Amino acid sequence: MTTAAARSERQISPIFLGLVAIMAVSGWAVWTGFSSNTGFAVFLFVVSGWVVSLCLHEYAHARTALHGGDISIGAKGYLTLNPLKYTHALLSIVLPLVFLILGGIGLPGGAVFIERGRISGRWKHSLISAAGPLTNVLFAIAAMLPFTLHLVEPETKEQLAFAAALGFLAMLQVTAAILNLLPVPGLDGYGILEPWLSYNVRRQLEPFASFGLLAVFGVLWIPEVNSAFFGFVDAVTAAFGVPEGLSGLGSQLFRFWESGGF
Repeated sequence: MTTAAARSERQISPIFLGLVAIMAVSGWAVWTGFSSNTGFAVFLFVVSGWVVSLCLHEYAHARTALHGGDISIGAKGYLTLNPLKYTHALLSIVLPLVFLILGGIGLPGGAVFIERGRISGRWKHSLISAAGPLTNVLFAIAAMLPFTLHLVEPETKEQLAFAAALGFLAMLQVTAAILNLLPVPGLDGYGILEPWLSYNVRRQLEPFASFGLLAVFGVLWIPEVNSAFFGFVDAVTAAFGVPEGLSGLGSQLFRFWESGGF
């Protein structure tokens, strides 16, 4: 009975597999020109790819916590990669879409509740927090490697649209990794540092955790900060061979309701 339960707790969710299928099919539709609405296909590809990365981000947190000592993780469904298990209405749905549509910024919005009291050792707590953004780093590298290895060299308009969509998705992953590693309460970067702070400092910063994400978004609206941030993001993607301006084209196609076709 225990073994059966453990297996069910680790069984990959059909919802996650469906998201992977949507990502694959929509990507194929963009590449081949099968879709009559390229922008909508790009939208599906990017959104499904983003949610897949969110699931992997939260799974990394959960899996690391499990090995760190929180055996309650499995019963909560966090090991199934089911996005509904990570859902917090505001953090998981509303804010991430606002970031994507308004700012072209990617931030995972899932919510994995870890029983930290079950876990001993500062390094374990830091590693649990680091596991999520490190997943975004790997996802970003995977999305950019086709450009680095010259596997994506568009010869048609449809292939250019796919390259732009992939470049935009890669850019979102880079922004997610960078922003999540900032030492701001409420973000994973602060979670990495928190175990090493004094009790008094942690207590003083704790009330700001609920507003950290909004504060970062607000600061990014400052033109100078926004320019510097995306300049750094562009430098990272360019280092991996992503052509200049490609992610911008992907962002334009993603907003199919504004682009007026391609």
